[in-house]
Amino acid sequence: MPAVCGPALLTAARIGRRILKPDVLKAALEIKGRGQIPGMDAKQNGIGMSPGGQDARAEALVASYERAGYGRVQPAILQPAEPFRDLSGEDIRKRMYLTTAPGGTELCLRPDLTIPVSRDYLASAVAGKAAGFCYLGPVFRHRNDQPAEFLQAGIESFGRPDLAAADAEMLALGLEATAGYGLTQPDIRTGDVALFAALIAGLDLAPAWKRRLVKDFNRKSNLASDLERLMLGGNNARPEYQGVLAALAGSDPKGAHALVTDLLSIAGINAVGGRSVAEIADRFLEQSALGASTKLPGDVRGLIERFLAIGGDPDESAAELRALAADANLSADLGPALDLFESRNGFLAARDVDLKRVQFSTAFGRGFDYYTGFVFELTDPSRTGDPLVAGGRYDGLLARLGAPSPIPAVGFAVWIERLAAYGAAS
Repeated sequence: MPAVCGPALLTAARIGRRILKPDVLKAALEIKGRGQIPGMDAKQNGIGMSPGGQDARAEALVASYERAGYGRVQPAILQPAEPFRDLSGEDIRKRMYLTTAPGGTELCLRPDLTIPVSRDYLASAVAGKAAGFCYLGPVFRHRNDQPAEFLQAGIESFGRPDLAAADAEMLALGLEATAGYGLTQPDIRTGDVALFAALIAGLDLAPAWKRRLVKDFNRKSNLASDLERLMLGGNNARPEYQGVLAALAGSDPKGAHALVTDLLSIAGINAVGGRSVAEIADRFLEQSALGASTKLPGDVRGLIERFLAIGGDPDESAAELRALAADANLSADLGPALDLFESRNGFLAARDVDLKRVQFSTAFGRGFDYYTGFVFELTDPSRTGDPLVAGGRYDGLLARLGAPSPIPAVGFAVWIERLAAYGAAS
């Protein structure tokens, strides 16, 4: 791996600020085009080196994915920063390493590989068609007391119409990864963002609150705060903002957005906490819409909390969810997501995944805003409990990256360093 991809690059970077030394940036930009995937069908080599050296088991793992039909790819190390800031979520945003190219384009060291592989797929000759890819390479995130560069392997699968079968295949392949490192019985945690989204869609809430609740699903403290604020029915914005928010409520969205953006620019505000002026304006206008919304009835909050308490055995959870849907007259709203959930359970059983080992929870999410359906993590609580393999379904991501219509997509990542440490200890 070129030296620019290692610690020397990170020592010249700062989190969320400027950034890379000009000579390092120039070298990085020179390799930026390497690993692009014309046609998305060429095998890529040379990414099997971890920061500490060759990991034969990681290479063998990715080779097994290639034999299963997933083409090996190597997206560029440097990526446009905007997609990650807009789509990955707060946790990734605050841990990214950013740089600005000489022409002013903001770039980042890739903090994950799902978005880079998705972008290259959309730019390829097979965009919109069913295709699957695997990878092995470094990602870069600030981590307290741990190296910021670490190795991940994984799979991204696009365009498959058999959603439940594809979901089950990802979990089964993830279990094969842990077994390859000597962990044959990891804990299996699963959830389904689509079930929560379907529940919220069926409730009598203002559209702004529906968007907010689904967005905050992965941030449980935020979700609890949202529910409390809805119960109170008031605007808990800072007092100095309330008059402005009230004035914007109900106004033309485009005109209000332009006004707020202009005011921020006049004030000399370019970015706050990694968010652009446009993002800050969006959040400000969202606060206006939320403040104008009505109070949440207590029985509706009770229904949401009852939903979020369901978990355990997947089949038993499905039965509880059917009962909740019937009680709340939401069977038509929750039905399609429940059908997919039950079908997925069947495909998991067909792949010899013991459902009694699967801990399902309606409240389980992964902290990435782009997930839209099935999510899972494989862990070993007897050690750190950190994810060893994790992934899920992100059917809306490719449309947000520029696809003309949504494309089914699902995948997972393998933390090679964590599994390697486990394998060495065992």
